[in-house]
Amino acid sequence: MAQLILFTGKGGVGKSSVSAATAFHHANEGYRVLLISSDPAHSTEDVVGCNIGTQPTYIKPNLWAMNISSLREAEF
Repeated sequence: MAQLILFTGKGGVGKSSVSAATAFHHANEGYRVLLISSDPAHSTEDVVGCNIGTQPTYIKPNLWAMNISSLREAEF
């Protein structure tokens, strides 16, 4: 069964760090995880230690990550 976990809050509270740590934890537990960031600053790249594109990028076994542009996705 698929699950969705969202991390929200104002800037600088640690959303990228906590979401990446949660993703790594679940990947280590054997779950397939896609970490998606909509942060225009791309802070998730700093946390996971590699560039993340707009397509799922392999990070480690069971873990992929990608960036999305919330402004572009909201356009009609």
